[in-house]
Amino acid sequence: MAPPGDLGVTTRHRHTAAASRTPHGLHLFAVVLAAATLALIFVGGLVTSTGSGLAVPDWPLSFGQFFPRMVGGVFYEHGHRMVAATVGALTVAFAVATWLVESPPIVRRLALAAIATVVAQGLLGGLTVLFLLPPAISSAHACLAQAFLCLTVALAVLTHPDWTPAPPTPADPGLARLAAATAAVVYGQLVLGAVMRHTGAGLAIPDFPLAFGRVVPPFESAAVVVHFLHRLGALAVATLVLWTAARTVRTHPAERAVVRPALLAVALVAAQITLGALTIWTRKAVLPTTAHVAIGAAILGTTVVWALRARRTAGATSGPTRALLATERAPA
Repeated sequence: MAPPGDLGVTTRHRHTAAASRTPHGLHLFAVVLAAATLALIFVGGLVTSTGSGLAVPDWPLSFGQFFPRMVGGVFYEHGHRMVAATVGALTVAFAVATWLVESPPIVRRLALAAIATVVAQGLLGGLTVLFLLPPAISSAHACLAQAFLCLTVALAVLTHPDWTPAPPTPADPGLARLAAATAAVVYGQLVLGAVMRHTGAGLAIPDFPLAFGRVVPPFESAAVVVHFLHRLGALAVATLVLWTAARTVRTHPAERAVVRPALLAVALVAAQITLGALTIWTRKAVLPTTAHVAIGAAILGTTVVWALRARRTAGATSGPTRALLATERAPA
């Protein structure tokens, strides 16, 4: 039984958390925004996979119109613009909603950051068209899309009615660091993927799992280097996800909040490796190539959820956890 003082602190904490709960409707709005962002990344992937980036040669209008004939590549490019406009409108509406209902200050700040990001993303999208798809701007456009996804996923997590702020020092700092590192490495891998995609290096190494029949290919061009770095990045992501998932399941088996994203991340990585192989084996067929982009974004979103929740783990809830934490905290 907890001492009276501890019980009082716990009770006050629960009353404070209950009084400051974010409305469930705002959480659902944030989930819809995150899902719409993932859909936007998929649609953007379709534009690149189908080579439709310049099917509409002007911006912000399309052939001087708000709604051109949706034929050929115009269907993908203008469709992408329509989805992007919808996500932008949802972002503004969500930010307004955070000021109309009870919501934590961090949620309001992130919502404003999301508006700034989606505006910058729209401008980068326009510049890719006006400057005829330069690799640097196109890659930046893809990378900022992933950063925007991180913001929307964080908003979905932080607006959950049961969410309480993470303590200054996580109960399990080792897991918190591993989960954060995993999310960071996943983002770095998506940056490499964007560079590879927009510099035309997707088939610079035409075979898989070997590279020109070797473990390490001859680095005869920049495209081969970028492509091989992306493969090494995939290995790093798979290793970190498996390592962090094993740590999560071993030390916090009863905490579904961290176990579920851990298991989902492992499944998504397996699917992603399969799609990467299919992208090469099918010579960049539209469906596996675009799905590869979307699943990469889904892995990033999952690891962001995982990292945020890992800072709030209950701590030493089992014998193995207590032993591991005691070892980590022991002085050298």
